[in-house]
Amino acid sequence: MNKKLYVGNLDYSVTDDQLSQLFSQAGAVVSSTVITDRNSGRSKGFGFVEMSSDEEAKKAIEMLNGKDLQGRNLVVNEARPRVERPNQGQDFQK
Repeated sequence: MNKKLYVGNLDYSVTDDQLSQLFSQAGAVVSSTVITDRNSGRSKGFGFVEMSSDEEAKKAIEMLNGKDLQGRNLVVNEARPRVERPNQGQDFQK
């Protein structure tokens, strides 16, 4: 079963492909995504990597949490389920 990992403290220049390459050292990467700002397209400094198994995800956390990537220490842990939040002022009516 696939396991999704949160990857934080990314340099703003890191791409999806670079993230995938880095995590492939720990096993098979199903997907990798750097989260970008909807308006500017600029990286928000975090992303998600989906590994093909729990074992590979655990190995990736052990190998890469705290590792230096482009001058920043990565934060890697298991991703929490997404919590739906109400629209924050987008549908606000006076």
